[in-house]
Amino acid sequence: MAPTMGNKIMAKDTPNPPDTNEHVSRAQSARDKKIDDAATRALDYYLKPRPKSETSDKTDSILRIDPSVDSECLLANLSENLASANAMISDLAFDLDGSRRRVALGILQVIEVSELLANRALDIVEVR
Repeated sequence: MAPTMGNKIMAKDTPNPPDTNEHVSRAQSARDKKIDDAATRALDYYLKPRPKSETSDKTDSILRIDPSVDSECLLANLSENLASANAMISDLAFDLDGSRRRVALGILQVIEVSELLANRALDIVEVR
């Protein structure tokens, strides 16, 4: 019954909460659980995609990266490899003349930019 104010009946803006004393059969409970599980699986499929079990490494390759290596370790090694490539191409570029030197310096610039990107990614990587 709606509350009254004098002779006027006040309208209620919100509905009553569901009655918790209702009996739910086992079959209904099982159906509700199945629906909830299906909804959870569907949401997880779209919102929490699983990483591919196989990495991008080719199986016929001599060298492979261990899939258990974390991002921080991969980025640290990438940064070190780029620093080594930078040193090698710098040494080579200063021994060259003309157009070959310009090509080597262009490669050096690409390596330096990649090194900056790798170091920035290493700074913000989430440590687990």
